[in-house]
Amino acid sequence: MRDRSKEAVMNEFEERAKKPFGIADKIGYAAGDFANDLTFVIVALFMLKFYTDIMSVPAVLVGILMMLGKFVDAFTDVAMGQIVDRSSYTAKGKFTPWIRRFMGPVAVACFLIFAPYMAGASMGVKVAWMAVTYILWGSVCYTGVNIPYGSMASAMTEDPNQRQQLSTWRNIGATVAQIVIVAVLPLIVYQTDAQGHQVLSGDHMMAAAGVCCVLAVLVYIVCYALSTERVKIETKKEEQKNILQIFGMLFTNRAFVGIMSSALVLLLTQLTWSGMWSYVYPNYFNDKTFMSIGGFVNNIVVLLLATVISKVTSITGKKEIAVVGAAFSAVMLFVTYALQVKSPLVFMILAAVTYVGLALFNLVCWAMIIDVIDDVEIRTGSRNDGTVYSVYSFARKLGQGLATGLTGWLISLVGYSKETAFDPSVTQGIYNLGTLVPAIGFLVMALLLFFIYPLSKKKVLENNAELKKRHAMR
Repeated sequence: MRDRSKEAVMNEFEERAKKPFGIADKIGYAAGDFANDLTFVIVALFMLKFYTDIMSVPAVLVGILMMLGKFVDAFTDVAMGQIVDRSSYTAKGKFTPWIRRFMGPVAVACFLIFAPYMAGASMGVKVAWMAVTYILWGSVCYTGVNIPYGSMASAMTEDPNQRQQLSTWRNIGATVAQIVIVAVLPLIVYQTDAQGHQVLSGDHMMAAAGVCCVLAVLVYIVCYALSTERVKIETKKEEQKNILQIFGMLFTNRAFVGIMSSALVLLLTQLTWSGMWSYVYPNYFNDKTFMSIGGFVNNIVVLLLATVISKVTSITGKKEIAVVGAAFSAVMLFVTYALQVKSPLVFMILAAVTYVGLALFNLVCWAMIIDVIDDVEIRTGSRNDGTVYSVYSFARKLGQGLATGLTGWLISLVGYSKETAFDPSVTQGIYNLGTLVPAIGFLVMALLLFFIYPLSKKKVLENNAELKKRHAMR
């Protein structure tokens, strides 16, 4: 009876898999990262500011706790990857069902982070609330939805060009979410105090988080409904590896080391840069409006580049365009630091130009990790999409945690507190560190991609041809 039931499930899966790859898949996959970023970006952009300004928790302590939370992901991400790889198929596939299972919990956990009603509690209670809700959201619920979501791209199609299209559409979805949060929320969550300073409102922040979390659930439903898995990916029992074997396999693979180290530095750099905007615009420039406009313009840059990135990478290669993008962003930030800009408009324009380089990498990075998964299979003969993606995701989350810790440390380094938030020496220090530190980060990222990551356009095409031969022989 059990075997017949399994056979019926696989028959239904195979029937669904006959549906040609098309626009529904692209929209569905874009919706997944739209939903992901509705919780991810609001936490990355506002959590540190919320806990320093509303909850009166020292910035260093917030940064350290958020950074430590990411180390928990070393276990939960890899564990989730193992669970996904070893899970049974349903009629919808192996990866898609996990989105439905975790979309509600991730929204609730994110909403609980922004709790202004806890501001009057003791410091110990506030810190405990922050730690528990942050780990529940990031290490459990977000991991539960993001690992299978990221892994399922390789199950939706084997075609390299279609995979690049999914990577592009994923970034389009993320960009739309960022427009909603970066461009709209600052206009809602900030208010002007009696001294004319623009300060964060705890109640407005909680309401905005609630709206974003409800919207995330609705968009996850779209992702679940429109995404179709076509490639049957199974890890045979004899190919299943324990944690030590997995890390040994991955960290001896040059392609994985290259993309993982680059992703770690990328997230550390990007989120430190954008995290400092929450202090540069309202504190250094005393102008929240350009923070919103700048966020909108930066994301329009991404959408415009998304229309041509597939054609560009088909000519240049993904590694090649990523190196150029990282180097360009580094140069632009060094220029911004040297100019010591006093106009928020000029600063916003320079940031938008800088964002061109960052966008080039972000638009190809998800296709690059699929190239790495293929390279691991070439070298080991084992296919472990969920596990490989989970370790890569951990590197990204580590970068996120380090970015929060670094941002908290940087603003503390210049003497920032609720009382000194608008002192000239403090705001000048915020500007200097908010431009110079990310410039160095982008330079390091370009060097890592150039010297370590080996998957040039030529090598990717060779790997793809070899895998097609192997799969045809099965």
